[in-house]
Amino acid sequence: MYDVAIIGAGVIGSSIFRELTKYDLKVLMLEKENDVSMGTSKANSAIVHAGYDPKEGTLMAKYNVKGNEMFEDLCRELCVPFKRNGSLILAFTEEDMETVKNLYENGVKNKVRGLQILSREEVLEKEPNLSENILGALYAPTGGIVGPFEYTIALAENGVTNGGEIKLNKEVTGIEKNNTFKISTKDGEVIEAKYVINAAGLYGEEIHNLICKESFKIIPRSGQYFVLDKKQGDLVSHTIFQCPSKMGKGILVTPTVHGNLLVGPDARDISDKEDLNTTSDGLNFVRETSGLTTEKINFRDSIRNFAGLRANSDRNDFIVEENDEVKGFIDVVGMKSPGLTSAPAIAVDVVEILKNSGCELKKKENFIGKREQIHFMDLSPEEKAELIKKNPHYGRMICRCESITEGEIIDAINRCFGVPSLDGIKRRCRPGMGRCQGGFCGPRVQEIISRECNVPLEDIVQEKNGSYILLGKTK
Repeated sequence: MYDVAIIGAGVIGSSIFRELTKYDLKVLMLEKENDVSMGTSKANSAIVHAGYDPKEGTLMAKYNVKGNEMFEDLCRELCVPFKRNGSLILAFTEEDMETVKNLYENGVKNKVRGLQILSREEVLEKEPNLSENILGALYAPTGGIVGPFEYTIALAENGVTNGGEIKLNKEVTGIEKNNTFKISTKDGEVIEAKYVINAAGLYGEEIHNLICKESFKIIPRSGQYFVLDKKQGDLVSHTIFQCPSKMGKGILVTPTVHGNLLVGPDARDISDKEDLNTTSDGLNFVRETSGLTTEKINFRDSIRNFAGLRANSDRNDFIVEENDEVKGFIDVVGMKSPGLTSAPAIAVDVVEILKNSGCELKKKENFIGKREQIHFMDLSPEEKAELIKKNPHYGRMICRCESITEGEIIDAINRCFGVPSLDGIKRRCRPGMGRCQGGFCGPRVQEIISRECNVPLEDIVQEKNGSYILLGKTK
């Protein structure tokens, strides 16, 4: 019997998971994939939004600003890369300037700190590589960038450190309620819990409808991106937006916390919740539209393209509520942008919803908020030498592009929730994230996983279950 079962291990589910492990509760997080952070949380713009664009009075506005304020301290506690680099929303026409003024006024109402409307000259002084055709911009200094999958994984790891439990490969197929909830999974397990939190992202509608009357729709919205090599990473220092439209915040150009350049996304509503294909039309649109922002992006330095899906709801706002008819069932869904930014504030409010629903909450005296992770290349020469002396694995470089050592990879494996995939280690400590995209280090990482987990090389997958890399020996 669990006190709370969370369905979905993305950034929303993992934020709630960690927040609940601050209390004397038996907490479980269920995930249908073989790892956490496998959906929208691993394929997004990695932006911590300031909060100037959600409509005043919406949940998006409320949680965006509160979440933004929490992010820096949380990332410091969890040893996750974060930078408050600020955002610029560019205007190219007089109509755009009106939009900028409206965003400024809305941001002031939402209590976003430090907003300024800049002239063309002031924008180009901050970002000299931008287009000469700019008329002005909104400057939001509280905007930031983060490692989104590192953040989600860190939340889940810290929750486990504090007594929470995670079950992977547990696709939920049924939910019933008598005095308590009984959750059935595809592999035949039945899990009992007093409260259920639906944080299933793109599948939030399906989980809701297993036990509640239909009350919302989730419409997947695809967005495609370019990741460019680090030689393009200093082209801009701020996150650069064009004026938003009804389809989203538009094409952005932004540095990443690891020094790359990210460009995208486009936006198109689709029906298939597993469609992560990139298209030539979509990528061409991203490339051409980003040219309005700056013509200086060298797309020949693109090292990867990817697509992510956003879980838009037909309510056009976040859904964070206990069901009126099925008490104890809480929906936390419809998490389109700024869902990542809002996640820590949403988690705090979900705890309050549970309290109001009758869940007994007693704070732990021994909660461990700090999480450590060694980033070898950030250490001083003396610290590196001392670490290698204690553990020679840190003296063996595995990923040349990102300078990741064997010691860091072993640490990541030991923190995993089972046998990791190759991409699971990539998300945790970055081997394979560089220019060669794992061409050199991939086989080495696979060998280390095999050795440390005592599993055959043939059993290790690239990403999801069934994505095998090796079929057998040739000789």
